[in-house]
Amino acid sequence: MIDLYTWTTPNGRKASILLEELALPYTAHAVDISKDEQFKPEFLKISPNNRIPAIVDRDTGVNLMESAAIMIYLADKTGKLLPKAGEPPYAEERFLKEAHRLYGVLDRRLADREFVADDYSIADIAIWPWVSRYEWQTVDLNKYPNVKRWYTTIAKRPAVQKGYKVPKDVGEVPIPA
Repeated sequence: MIDLYTWTTPNGRKASILLEELALPYTAHAVDISKDEQFKPEFLKISPNNRIPAIVDRDTGVNLMESAAIMIYLADKTGKLLPKAGEPPYAEERFLKEAHRLYGVLDRRLADREFVADDYSIADIAIWPWVSRYEWQTVDLNKYPNVKRWYTTIAKRPAVQKGYKVPKDVGEVPIPA
């Protein structure tokens, strides 16, 4: 059983149409974005990015947000509506190129400043956790020297060290060589 948190938007409808096409049992939960229901604490536990659609797969315990991720997950789960070959390499290449493009944008932004908005701010805190996954993203930070400097500076902050280990300690903050 899938719990679908959605609204009457194109992205919301992608998930509900796919669930119907796949004939998967689901319960729809309306999240009225015109009334800011996407900011309610109970919804933010499911979708921390306060976006619909989001799902909870009660069979597996998987919790997902973002329509494309949901669609790929559900198609993979059922083995339907997704080509058996050819799609993953294209998607991987596309998103790796996008990651490098974004690292380049950040590197250029940091070329003449220590932090994203000149002084350390919530902008740095919002971006840094994504960059902390550089190894998983297969990105060599040595290709982005300004990002590497910025990342390492923030990684050494005591609050970042402590916050990185919440809700559980998964080891030390990765530091590029």
